[in-house]
Amino acid sequence: MIILTLPDGAIREVAPGTLARDVVASIGSRLLRDAIAVSIDGEVQDLMTPIRRGGAFTVITEKDPRSLAVLRHSGAHILATAVRRLRPDAKIGFGPAIDDGFYYDFEVEQPFTPEDLAKFEDEMRKVVAEKYPFVREEVSRGEALKRFADDPLKLERIEDLGVDEVISTYTDGPFIDLCRGPHVPDTSYLKNFKLVNTAPAYWRGDVKRQQLQRIYATAWWKKEDLDAYLFRIEEAKRRDHRVVGRQLDLFMFHQFAPGAVFWTERGTIVVNAINDYLRELQREDYHEIKTPLLFNKGLWEISGHWGKYRENMFLVLDNETGEHDFSLKPMNCPSHYLLYQSKKHSYRELPLRYCTYDVLHRNELSGALSGLTRVRQFQQDDCHVFLMERQITEEVHRLMEFILGYYDTFGLKATVKFATRPEVRVGTDEMWDAAEAALRAALDATGREYELKEGDGAFYGP
Repeated sequence: MIILTLPDGAIREVAPGTLARDVVASIGSRLLRDAIAVSIDGEVQDLMTPIRRGGAFTVITEKDPRSLAVLRHSGAHILATAVRRLRPDAKIGFGPAIDDGFYYDFEVEQPFTPEDLAKFEDEMRKVVAEKYPFVREEVSRGEALKRFADDPLKLERIEDLGVDEVISTYTDGPFIDLCRGPHVPDTSYLKNFKLVNTAPAYWRGDVKRQQLQRIYATAWWKKEDLDAYLFRIEEAKRRDHRVVGRQLDLFMFHQFAPGAVFWTERGTIVVNAINDYLRELQREDYHEIKTPLLFNKGLWEISGHWGKYRENMFLVLDNETGEHDFSLKPMNCPSHYLLYQSKKHSYRELPLRYCTYDVLHRNELSGALSGLTRVRQFQQDDCHVFLMERQITEEVHRLMEFILGYYDTFGLKATVKFATRPEVRVGTDEMWDAAEAALRAALDATGREYELKEGDGAFYGP
C-alpha cells in the first residue's frame, strides 16, 4: 500500500495505481469539483494519473499558483488541436507551459501569418466549447511508435525515452499527443487566453536542425488577469528600447552588421557622458588600461576558452599557418592577466584594480540577437581585481556597494545572484570548493540577500 499524508495530518492508504481523482473524491465531492491537479511529495500530477509513490498529498485548485502551469500546458494541446484541424500537414514538436503562458512548435512549409493566428485562436474557442476530456493512456513503446508514425519529431522523442520509462499519451477530441501531463480535466477550463505571436525556433534548440514555427500564447484563470497581462505587453512594446532609441535618434542596427550597434551623434554623447561619470567614480582606486582585440589561440588554450568556449568566439584565419588560430577576444580576463604578469608586484599594491572599456565580440546565434540586450559586439565597464585571499571578503563588499550604488544613480535596482560551478568547467573540484566557499562567505558578510543559481557559473569560476 501507498501512504499519503494530507495537509491536516490525516493518512490515506491506497493501492498502487489508484487514480488521484479517487483520492480527492474520498476527501470530499466539492473538493473534487474544484480540483485541478494534485501534488504528491512536491511533484504535480493530474487527476487521471495513477499514484505510484507516497508522501505529502495536496489538492491543487485555481487558488494555487501551480494550477496555472497545468492550465497552460493544456492550452498548448488545445492550440495543437486547432492547428491540426486547419493545417493537417503540420508536424508537431513540443508544447510546454512557460512563464506567463505556453508555446507549441510546428514543422510547416510556410511560416504562420497573423491571419493564421487569428484563425487558430477562433478554432481554439471551438475546441474549448466542445469540452473534450483530456484522456490519459499509458502505452508500450511499439504502440507509441505506431500511433505517431506520421510525426517524425515525436518518433525521435520516443527513441530518447528510457527502457523503463512510462510512455503516456493524452487525447482531446481528434488530437493525440505524446505527453507526461499534467492536464486539466477537459478543454472547457481554458477560457481566458490569447495567441501572442509566432517566431522561428530550431528543433530542440539545435541550430543545425530544421527550423520550426513556434506559436506563443498566454492563458489565465481570470479575464482581468489576462487583460492586465496584455496591457503590460503593450506597454512594454511602447517602451521597447529599440523603439525609443530610434525615436530619439540614439542608435540603429543594420543587416550588414548583425548584433553590432551604430551610435548616432546624439547617442555617442550619451555614451561618452556615462563613461565620463564612471571614470570620475573610478579615478582614485582603479587603473584604466587597454589591451589588444586579437589574440593567438595559445592564450585561449591556457585560459580554457579554446576548449570550453570556442563555439562562442569569432575565429580569424592566419594566412601564414592557414588555420583559424586567432580570435577576437570575447572577454578581457586573460589579457588583463598577461598585463599583470608582465612585471613583479609587491603585496603592498594589492588589491590592484584594472578597468577597461575595450570592445568585445561573442558569436551569438542570429536568432538570439535582441537590440542592445543580446549582441555580438559590445563594450562594458570591465574590472579585474588582483588581491590576496584574506582581502576577498572586504573587496566583494566594496565592489557590491560600488556597483549597486552606480545603479541607484539611474534609479535601477539589481538582484544579487550567486552562480556555482557549471557542468562544463576548468579546474579541479578542490579549486571550485575553495572559490565557492570564499565567495559565499564574502556574500554572507555583506548582509545582503542573494539568490543561489546552482550550475549557472562561468566555466572558469563562480
